[in-house]
Amino acid sequence: MAAVAQSPELGKTSKKSKKVKKIFVLDTCVLLYDHSAINNFEDNKVAIPITVLEELDNFKVGNETKHFEARESIRIIDRLSKGHMLQDWIPLDNGRGGEMRIILQDPKHKSEADKVFGKRTNDHRILDAAISLQKLEKDAVVTLVSKDINLRLKAKALKLPAEDYKTGKVKDMKFVYSGKTTIEGMDAEVIRKMYVAGKSKKISLLGDQRANNHFYILKNCSSSALGYFNESRKVIERVDKGYAYGIKPKNAEQAFALHAIQNPEVNLVTICGVAGTGKTLLALAGALEQRNQYDQIILARPIVALSNRDLGFLPGDAEEKVNPYMQPLWDNLNYIRNQFGPNERKYRVIEEMREQGKIQICPLAYIRGRSLSNVIFIVDEAQNLTPHEVKTIITRAGENTKIILTGDVRQIDTPYLDDQSNGLTYVIDRLKGKDLYCHITLEKGERSELANLANDNL
Repeated sequence: MAAVAQSPELGKTSKKSKKVKKIFVLDTCVLLYDHSAINNFEDNKVAIPITVLEELDNFKVGNETKHFEARESIRIIDRLSKGHMLQDWIPLDNGRGGEMRIILQDPKHKSEADKVFGKRTNDHRILDAAISLQKLEKDAVVTLVSKDINLRLKAKALKLPAEDYKTGKVKDMKFVYSGKTTIEGMDAEVIRKMYVAGKSKKISLLGDQRANNHFYILKNCSSSALGYFNESRKVIERVDKGYAYGIKPKNAEQAFALHAIQNPEVNLVTICGVAGTGKTLLALAGALEQRNQYDQIILARPIVALSNRDLGFLPGDAEEKVNPYMQPLWDNLNYIRNQFGPNERKYRVIEEMREQGKIQICPLAYIRGRSLSNVIFIVDEAQNLTPHEVKTIITRAGENTKIILTGDVRQIDTPYLDDQSNGLTYVIDRLKGKDLYCHITLEKGERSELANLANDNL
């Protein structure tokens, strides 16, 4: 399907009138977000300013995802250019009849962006390229597509239509899957038998709420039970609030999260929740509880430098540079370890695993190209990943590997992602109800009353 949902400003045509030609001008950040973007605009035309090629050239060297995306974007354009001049409209290989061209800077064109905003920047060059194309293609609607909100605002200030890139974007956040359902008015006898037998075969009680790998809070006036339903077994299993390496769930959602993490039939788990809901702590505790079933526990998180400054400004070698960003993971591991005394077996096990490399903490950039077999792989702050980055991580999974993604989609630290377009939201929306996958949203903060006060009121 088309990557960009058409906005009202693109105009409408009647059934009898000729279809309005649309040209989409892509910003650099779109290609760094998705290297295949130029093929996602159906039968419409795609234009790339020469400035975008220059910026891709600056990003082509490096090991981060944006560097990979830049290289792939350049390769795709190079393949399309064979036998063609890029100043002309050339066919795309999307099978829909789309076309592409490069927009060169017109030396005769006076910069409207410079005149309005006063400073010559690459963003303004991209705006000028789109405006010059708008004047050249008078029978078409020219639209700038960018993940940069400020650039879209500048475009609209210059009367140039602008849109976000919509591929991988969840349409309505009001209906984002939570992973659980509360059913009121349950028969007390059903709940009693759930506690005695540990399961119930009366799946008809779920009615329209029935969903695969889904959690339920079953309630009546006097009692309640926590349940989990898997479509292949056709039973509602009781979920208990049991300990996992010294950590006990404090609410129903935390119990659901630990159940998903320790379920051998689930290989991919996503856990969402605001700060203090216990996402990372539960993931790590559940992983430690299963330490004998896997060779290694790997914890990772995307590195988003403060104020968008590169890691190079920090002192020390590569490990010393990334350690400040990995510290929250060590904090959670130390918290679990400190549930036990120094002479207790579980305390010593954590120390031994760290010394032997069976617990490893690393930045995500080091994962590319690896095949992860017989490991539990926990990715913290997954809301700071693009859909393509999350897909790259999940496709690293080998035999007997469980992947756990945690994050808060309302706290995104990267400038070109939002609550609808980040990789964590994308996975939840695309995989809900699938075999091997389970999701739960944690709602209640358990860190402290002060943390809850901040989350609720600030």
